[in-house]
Amino acid sequence: MAFTIKHASEPASKADGARILIDRLWPRGQSKEKLQLTTWVKDVAPSTELRKWFGHDPDKWEEFRKRYRAELDANPDAVAELQGLLQEHPTATLLFMAHDAEHCNATVLAEYLRGHALRARKSAAARA
Repeated sequence: MAFTIKHASEPASKADGARILIDRLWPRGQSKEKLQLTTWVKDVAPSTELRKWFGHDPDKWEEFRKRYRAELDANPDAVAELQGLLQEHPTATLLFMAHDAEHCNATVLAEYLRGHALRARKSAAARA
């Protein structure tokens, strides 16, 4: 499961592999063709309520991370859909539209997915 995160406005490249939009809202003024999307998995994005509460305020970052992870834990179908796509494509890029790449849902989601993959590997190794 190899993936990176990238701002959706950055030019597409062959190295991106599958391009997966992970925001709840469609980016204004962007077409699927312009974004060169493979798919859109909006249900893995933060809820509207959480997104509005956060407002990309860095002072709320740690609490946002905690709340978003709780939402992901409570939404295993959406997480499984994204994990399936990542397993289906040898290389993938998760696309986001936030201006602050350090304090955005893509950063938290990437940490979450990598943490789940690590726990799954450890669990499989323990069973072996």
